Amino acid sequence: MTRRRLTPEEVDLWRKVADSAHRMHPERSHHEAPKPKPKPVKVPSPRLSGFEVGAKSPSRPVAHDLMPGISERVARQPVKMDKKAFGRLKRGKLVPEGKIDLHGMTLDQAHPALTGFLLRSHSEGKRLVLVITGKGKTKYDEGPIPTRRGVLKHNVPHWLSMAPLAGVVLQVSEAHLKHGGSGAYYVYLRRH
Repeated sequence: MTRRRLTPEEVDLWRKVADSAHRMHPERSHHEAPKPKPKPVKVPSPRLSGFEVGAKSPSRPVAHDLMPGISERVARQPVKMDKKAFGRLKRGKLVPEGKIDLHGMTLDQAHPALTGFLLRSHSEGKRLVLVITGKGKTKYDEGPIPTRRGVLKHNVPHWLSMAPLAGVVLQVSEAHLKHGGSGAYYVYLRRH
C-alpha cells in the first residue's frame, strides 16, 4: 500500500480542526505519562496456634479401586470345563453348534430371546453356542460420569449368571476373532 501526500485543502482543513481543539487535561505537560497503579500490599494471615495444614491427613494417598472392563472380568472367571477343550475354544478351533444375534435389539427384546434360545439349545443337546452382542456404539458423552459402551455386551454375562440360565451354562468366554471377537461370547452349555 502506497502513502499519498495530503492536498493543500486537506492541510488547511486539518489546521482549522487543530486550532479549534482544546486539551483534555491542560494541567499536565505534554511528556508526562500516567502514573502506574500501586501494587497491593500482602497482609500476612493470622496464624492459628496448634493448626498445621495436612497434619491429620493420611500418610499416603488411597489407591483408586476401579472395576475392570467386561472383557477382563469374563476372562478372569475360573475354567469349569475341560482345560484342553477350553484351549481349543479360545483359539477358535471349536465350531459353535448354534448362534443368536442380539445385535440391534433392546434390553427388553434381547433378554427373553437369549433365555429362550439357550434353554432350547440345551434341551436339543447342543454344547457350544455363539451369542453375538455387538461391541456397542461410541457416542458423545456430555456428562461428568462416563457411560459404558455396549449395553448388551455388559448385560449378557450378568443374565447368564442368573436363574434360569445359570443352571444350563457351564462356561462363558469372549469369542475368537473369526467368530466376532469382543462383540460375541462363546457359551458352553452343561450336558443334558
